[in-house]
Amino acid sequence: MLKPLGDRVVIEVVEKEEKTIGGIVLPDTAKEKPQQGRVLAVGTGRVTDQGERIALDVKENDLVIYSKYAGTEVKHEGKEYLIVRESDILAIVG
Repeated sequence: MLKPLGDRVVIEVVEKEEKTIGGIVLPDTAKEKPQQGRVLAVGTGRVTDQGERIALDVKENDLVIYSKYAGTEVKHEGKEYLIVRESDILAIVG
């Protein structure tokens, strides 16, 4: 499994099937980029200028909403993940 460093978080993107109001399923090319995912792993936290480590607010298994174009997409063992900084995470769902 991937182990993020510092204030980074590994997210498994949650893609939902998108339909129009009329019930037409949109193809992948017409879909918006997903902004929701499940946290798989978190780093050790951000280090301040004074050397103090600040723990992250998110934890494993949190469902989060992140900035639309945030992070770096990576493939690991055949699966696609997104690695983002905690500051790119906008909210925890539920």
